[in-house]
Amino acid sequence: MRRQSAGSPVFNAPFSNTRSVAELVIGELLLLLRGVPEANAKAHRGVWNKLAAGSFEARGKKLGIIGYGHIGTQLGILAESLGMYVYFYDIENKLPLGNATQVQHLSDLLNMSDVVSLHVPENPSTKNMMGAKEISLMKPGSLLINASRGTVVDIPALCDALASKHLAGAAIDVFPTEPATNSDPFTSPLCEFDNVLLTPHIGGSTQEAQENIGLEVAGKLIKYSDNGSTLSAVNFPEVSLPLHGGRRLMHIHETVRAC
Repeated sequence: MRRQSAGSPVFNAPFSNTRSVAELVIGELLLLLRGVPEANAKAHRGVWNKLAAGSFEARGKKLGIIGYGHIGTQLGILAESLGMYVYFYDIENKLPLGNATQVQHLSDLLNMSDVVSLHVPENPSTKNMMGAKEISLMKPGSLLINASRGTVVDIPALCDALASKHLAGAAIDVFPTEPATNSDPFTSPLCEFDNVLLTPHIGGSTQEAQENIGLEVAGKLIKYSDNGSTLSAVNFPEVSLPLHGGRRLMHIHETVRAC
């Protein structure tokens, strides 16, 4: 990392967009359960298709959350307020919030959930973690939502599950390859499905989240400058020092191993 080699800490804001992402997932969940994406697409083409078949309330449905971190926990709380039963799978034991229940095996979560929502980091162990095998374990007619990282879902496998109607729909906010700018074209094999919500990586794109990110990162930089705190730096050891009224000199050393 270039900043680390230059002796500069890099800070992020892991909590600032949590609510925004969780709210987007809740909105997508409700729209998918009611079949709104497909009805909307058909109405735009002049097709009037007023049906109750395939349209459901959120109340009483089972939400399976994969990755019970900052966003997963917020999502669970919001889902419970709608009367949903919340289950989660995580590689670590986590304290459940509300009435959420941790499931020990991913396959069990996939088997039981009416809606599966992904909230995991991008690393080698999560690449294509939702492939053909995992998607086949999901309940027939269930829904898949990905607002985490684009490499987590095998897109061709998802297309196959949608084409065969094994899944009733999906909402995808992140993609394996994304346009570099808003002026670049976007293409995906998922574009052919009316029952899929596609959004341009906007999970954390709210006015509130962007303001919170600026304030949080600025506050961390001030604490680092004034007090030497490196808490939540992504490239430095975490150091939290007490407040002081005098001056403090900080030396940053690089550990170099001998050949």
